[in-house]
Amino acid sequence: MRRSSFSSAACIGASIVALAGPAAGEPSVTTPVGRFSAYGYVEAYVAHNFGEPSNGITHARGFDNRHATFSLANAALGGQWEAGPVTARLVGQVGSTPATYYGAEPVLPGTYATNGSGPALWRFLQEAYVAYTAPVGRGLRLSAGLFLSPIGPENLAVHDNPFWSRSNLFFGLPFYHTGAQASYPLTQRLRVTAAVWNGWNSVVDNNTEKSVSLGFTYGEPAVTASLLYFGGVERAAGAPEGSPVRHLVDSHVTWTVAAPLSVFVHANAGGEGGRFGPHLWLAGQAGARLALSSFAAVAGRVDAFRERPARTGAGEASPLFWPVEWVSSVTGTVELRPRGPAALRLEVRRDQAAAPLYFRGAVAGDGSDAAPFVPNATEQTTVTLGVTAWL
Repeated sequence: MRRSSFSSAACIGASIVALAGPAAGEPSVTTPVGRFSAYGYVEAYVAHNFGEPSNGITHARGFDNRHATFSLANAALGGQWEAGPVTARLVGQVGSTPATYYGAEPVLPGTYATNGSGPALWRFLQEAYVAYTAPVGRGLRLSAGLFLSPIGPENLAVHDNPFWSRSNLFFGLPFYHTGAQASYPLTQRLRVTAAVWNGWNSVVDNNTEKSVSLGFTYGEPAVTASLLYFGGVERAAGAPEGSPVRHLVDSHVTWTVAAPLSVFVHANAGGEGGRFGPHLWLAGQAGARLALSSFAAVAGRVDAFRERPARTGAGEASPLFWPVEWVSSVTGTVELRPRGPAALRLEVRRDQAAAPLYFRGAVAGDGSDAAPFVPNATEQTTVTLGVTAWL
């Protein structure tokens, strides 16, 4: 749930927030043609990788991926317009995060009369959708466009998470989807959402099949929970694996044990068939956040992600996530929030992998297609100082 927040168990997540209105705290103004709510944030950091890789890359991390340099991770700006039953949301972005975020977007050629499509075309766009609430029962919400993924409890925006870095689950699983969805509140606390999508991380589809999802979100002051199924053909047309249907099941729970303490667990599993047999994965994370005062908090997290690629005598399926069997991480974060919408975070994280995936010391290769950088370490440890401010 890419717009959810661990900070408060009352935030039910993207399936509700994105469909029910602007996030709490977004400044708004009423005009003759409706209400406009502004949204935006800036994220910047500096990090030290104790392996001191010569290429300056903290690998397979996601968005805090540079060593020994000040980095502008993301600057996002947009808003939401509401007029009666109609809602429109548009958020743009620029920085190193969008470049990584759209790294898996299919690259499709065009012609003299038709544009091509790929990461360069879409990376400045974070959200863009239109929604209509039909007068059916408690209100049937219909929406279409580009959405943050409903998979998982983490958010793309750092300030809505208790950690600066995102987990291996967030980085491995899809970030965004394009399609249409319908959402309906079954009760005051339980909502169901069904959707049809192009697929994983694809504004423009890489095959002619469509994916579907069905999710339930539950929220009350002390507990929020989500259960979601996502399925569809995700391999590109003509892939050696064929066109297997990929199945994913995702679930997470956040519990506010007491006013200053919240804990969460998140599990994800899935797989697909294909010409080389079953291809499976299993992943999970758990953590907690403790508020020490109104302006200071500490948080800890562990995660692990294991993948078993399909293999037969006829060949082996290409990995879906990492070119190693498993990855894991341990993260500790200290947060300071002065008065106003801003936060300073100091974070220590250690990543480990089943085989060399990270960089340390002198790294072979120059990063070109002819001589790519060669991973030479099975672990990496970093310390990051990040600052973010938001509307």
